[in-house]
Amino acid sequence: MARRRQQQRERIPLRLPDGREVELLRVVDPRARHLRLLVSVNGPRLTVPLATSQARAQQFLLQHLDWLADQLADDPNAATDVAPPVPGEPGHVLLRGQRLQLDWQRARWLRLHAHEGRLVIGLPDSVRPATLRHALHAFYLGEARADVGRWLPRHANRLPRLPSSCRIRPLVSRWGSLAPRSGALSLDLALVLAPPAAFEYVLVHELCHLLQANHSPAFWREVETRLPDWRSQRNWLREHGTRLKGELRRVLAVFSHPSRADGARSASSTPPHDPDRH
Repeated sequence: MARRRQQQRERIPLRLPDGREVELLRVVDPRARHLRLLVSVNGPRLTVPLATSQARAQQFLLQHLDWLADQLADDPNAATDVAPPVPGEPGHVLLRGQRLQLDWQRARWLRLHAHEGRLVIGLPDSVRPATLRHALHAFYLGEARADVGRWLPRHANRLPRLPSSCRIRPLVSRWGSLAPRSGALSLDLALVLAPPAAFEYVLVHELCHLLQANHSPAFWREVETRLPDWRSQRNWLREHGTRLKGELRRVLAVFSHPSRADGARSASSTPPHDPDRH
């Protein structure tokens, strides 16, 4: 049996158009089919197929330097907080595109609910940080499931079948996926922080893969039939998606690492003119 070739990794310094210097992870991957540049929690990464020349990879990188600088720059529309919220102290979280002020209240049992622009958190005198993190994760998961449950019947009657399952969880680089054979649907939990129209767009996008397991013109016609405004929602996610994923990590970090305030804001994102990767 032939031995599978391993990835080749190296970190190289990179100067952005605005003068900043960053470290880029360059990965030559025998399994990769296309050049891909993304920004993740570990910084920028360039994936290069084994057969791609160094000159072609460098040209691709130079063509996307402005995009990379934008992804790494401060976003004026991003949340102003960079440290995780601290129990008992003022702060905010996002839900459906709206900023909710944290309202910590003493309570006998831990409970969370949204009310009039606030996230009310009933906090017992003694509670483990991990319990708080799981509670907020469960709150967001419940809200996301409620949204999907509200939208799915609206689009189900024009589908050959329904997804066999729906899993909602934090995703690193994608907004969602659908396995054509099994029909298993996966969605990014961070979508519940976005305006509902953007979340619904991703859901519709994935559902349309039950009709077209590709991104052909026929696929996009199916999307447009259901959501004529899909382009603006896709553009919104391209512009704000990195910060959205970072915001979810920021909020959940309070419960994983209460003393940590690293201000990480990056998340995986694909350049706007690359094929869609939802």
